[in-house]
Amino acid sequence: MALTKSDYEKYTYWIEMSEYDIGAAQAMLDSKRYLYVGFMCHQAIEKALKAIFVRDCSPETLPYIHNLAKLADTSGIYTKMTDEQKDFLDELGPLNVEARYPEEKDKFFARMTPDYCESLLSMTKELFEWLKTN
Repeated sequence: MALTKSDYEKYTYWIEMSEYDIGAAQAMLDSKRYLYVGFMCHQAIEKALKAIFVRDCSPETLPYIHNLAKLADTSGIYTKMTDEQKDFLDELGPLNVEARYPEEKDKFFARMTPDYCESLLSMTKELFEWLKTN
């Protein structure tokens, strides 16, 4: 399916915002604001998946959902993903909510160590690049 100029602009918007969020996650890691690293990684992948939906499905019916696995499935990319990539979507999923509304704040903060955040960001960058090329 060939994209119209308007659809291409929508696709480009989502990709650029995803890249911006990856930069924000890096800035949060660098400034030791670990709580927001996971949140921004989730946002980056969510926006990359929305770009795929716009590109491959329909810019007019972009779903307003935050569930990464469901968004990947709806966009048609889920079946192409490895089990490791699917597991990573499941790992990122709760970080969207937990970062904003942590019911067990101490447990959440304890999990967001520098090493864990570095790993999250590294895997986010890797998945983002894969999503752009697939």
